[in-house]
Amino acid sequence: MDGKVHTYKARLVAKGCTQTYGIDYEETFSPVAYIRAIRILIAIAAYYDYEIWQMDVKTAFLNGRLYEDIYMEQPEGYVDPKYPNRVCKLQISIYGLKQASPSGSDVVFLILYVDDILIMGNKIPRLKEVKDYLGKCFSMKDLGEAAYILGIKIYRDRSRRLIKLSQSAYIDKILKKYDMHNSKKGYLLMEVKHDLRNELCASTPEEVAYMKKVPYASAVGSIMYAVRCTRADVAFAQNLVSRYQQNPRKLH
Repeated sequence: MDGKVHTYKARLVAKGCTQTYGIDYEETFSPVAYIRAIRILIAIAAYYDYEIWQMDVKTAFLNGRLYEDIYMEQPEGYVDPKYPNRVCKLQISIYGLKQASPSGSDVVFLILYVDDILIMGNKIPRLKEVKDYLGKCFSMKDLGEAAYILGIKIYRDRSRRLIKLSQSAYIDKILKKYDMHNSKKGYLLMEVKHDLRNELCASTPEEVAYMKKVPYASAVGSIMYAVRCTRADVAFAQNLVSRYQQNPRKLH
């Protein structure tokens, strides 16, 4: 949630890579909301002062039904000594399977992103009914008022009807990954004096060899997630440097 490890878990995972489409599985999609839809609904909640509650589905991929006959080897370390050559027939979906994911005046919005749920509305009793219903259908974790969604911190000032979304933990993680956490902060989104043209791409063998060691495309892709979620102000700069992923230069 906040970029830090809170719980360690172990999973029994199926080898979904060995499944055959049309025989072992059909659909593989996950129900996810667009980030722009999440931002829009959060803005609506701020304007009308709706409640924003959050829930998490425990072991979401274990709630799916299986419509195919799926067999798997006995997991290492848990082989039945009496029947070492037998296999397991799955009764429900488990992690690793291709099909694990799909398996009035009152206002209620429910945003689903795989196993993360935001519930918004104007009537607390109605929201409690929704939460109770979901709790009866699935094993749920009630997280109270929303604080994080997809690693995005939610700050709220209800007296001013303001909501702020922050990805500071994610951005700090990016800076540390690319050894830039000690860099000076800047207030300009990009410096106009830099002339980023295709003619200025790496041309000498030495520079090409050097830039192959630089994770340029990876860094640009990491910034893209922040742009889509909370940092639209750097969209132009990110789009500009994205044009030179094929053959970047030190200047880029």
